Amino acid sequence: MRADTIFTGGRIYTGDPAHPVTDALAVTAGRITALGAAAHALRDARTETVDLAGGALLPSWGDGHVHPLLGGLGLRGVPVRDCADLAEVVEAVRVWAEQHPEAEWITGDAFDPWLAEGGLFDAALLDAVVPDRPVLLRTMDHHTGWANSEALRRAGYTADTPEPAHGEIVRRADGSPLGTLREFGALNPVLALVPLPDLAEQVDALRGTARMLASAGITWVQDAWVEPAQVDTWIAAVAGRDDEALAVRADLALLLEPDGWRERLPGLAADRERVDAAGRGRLTARAVKFFADGVLESGTAALLEPYTDCPHSHGAANWTAEELADAVTAVDALGFQPHIHAIGDRGVRIALDAIEAAARRNGPRDRRPVIAHVQLVDPADLPRFAELGVIANFEPLWAQPDPLMTELTLPRIGPERGARQYRIAALLRDGARVSFGSDWPVTRYEPLAGLATAVTRQTPEGLPEGGWLPQERIGLAEALAAYSAGVAHQAFEEDAWGVLRVGLRADLVHLAADPYAVPAGELAGVAVLGTWLGGRRTH
Repeated sequence: MRADTIFTGGRIYTGDPAHPVTDALAVTAGRITALGAAAHALRDARTETVDLAGGALLPSWGDGHVHPLLGGLGLRGVPVRDCADLAEVVEAVRVWAEQHPEAEWITGDAFDPWLAEGGLFDAALLDAVVPDRPVLLRTMDHHTGWANSEALRRAGYTADTPEPAHGEIVRRADGSPLGTLREFGALNPVLALVPLPDLAEQVDALRGTARMLASAGITWVQDAWVEPAQVDTWIAAVAGRDDEALAVRADLALLLEPDGWRERLPGLAADRERVDAAGRGRLTARAVKFFADGVLESGTAALLEPYTDCPHSHGAANWTAEELADAVTAVDALGFQPHIHAIGDRGVRIALDAIEAAARRNGPRDRRPVIAHVQLVDPADLPRFAELGVIANFEPLWAQPDPLMTELTLPRIGPERGARQYRIAALLRDGARVSFGSDWPVTRYEPLAGLATAVTRQTPEGLPEGGWLPQERIGLAEALAAYSAGVAHQAFEEDAWGVLRVGLRADLVHLAADPYAVPAGELAGVAVLGTWLGGRRTH
């Protein structure tokens, strides 16, 4: 046997406890074929040598919860993500509208929800620059929308409009809509009016996102919100020549909402079969996505006790506990992996209860259910993750006292519950499985930035000293594993990637510096010099 490629000249961290560090790695036909001295022995005149130049080679990373198509299309609208205040957002809308007179709708994604006091956005500000075309912007968490008056008019929202199920139309004192729409019950009627880009534009956006993710060292993603029409986009994106292939592999979490969920079950199974037939080993559809609740910053996450700043409200569970248990049991019986968004402690509890009900009714199997975000967990529920085999999928960048936390979340839930957020270390101590993700476009997609936060629990400026809730900091090895082996386990692919071991797929990331030699707070600045998916260079 000869090696197609040998990596050498730096530290190689395998993630394998049996052989954690080596100095050379050989790849043949997309697989790891040797480590250390045995790798050098496979070199011949045709072998490519990749000089790590004093950097490090590691298992590539996965993103256990991300929205590639949603984010990729969002990048093509009004660029509001980096706006520092409301005036900048409004000016960005004005400029984009002037530059795109042909656009029927003006849309933009991922602006900061704390830019308006209390997260309340007034349509009048947008009306001042675009009075005659509909405008809809969504905050970085995508659970809140800011609409102008024309968008509200087209959706039929008036003072007489009943409050929608699973959503809120924030109103003025006279009952008329303010312009702030919370949760999908209020957002979806407006979103349904926004024209979809054609298939070619969607595929182009998706492939662009995949290249971007690959540039950060990512080779596998869980698209955590796939609606029926988007399945065709993914299938089209993996078609074509190898040099046109997506730069990442993916699994699709097919969305299941409370209304009419039983009638949707045959469609889920049919979509899975279509993806399996057309996925070319790059695409699967094995998960089903549920939203158990909303988000804390808008007061829509489901809580066991009332909100501190709104004592009459416990937030909003999108499903009753009984219906969620029935739906999770039904998709589990079809062999799908439940993937449940749960933020509040009541949202987490009903998600755990539903998973427990599915296991009880359907019997033992290797189901690996996922609860994503896991922001607030009642102490009594922490041991249930390990007991039920639930994967806790965290977005580690959220575990810091940024303005979202200090200006919106903490005032809503108070100090006692505020000190129980993102308990990554506690769940690991309990023996639970943990995977990491980004929820991009909600927050940055680069795993190196997430690693820095998981290890330090600090803002990029290094605050607070010692870390926020420092008892929940984890070590670098644990954080790296959550992005690699942890996500591979979530994907049911631990026998294919996630560690560097002979026989596994050569999914690799080359860093410019040894991450163990870099101060933890500076990890986000380390350059990704190369990414390989099955031995094929994708970055």
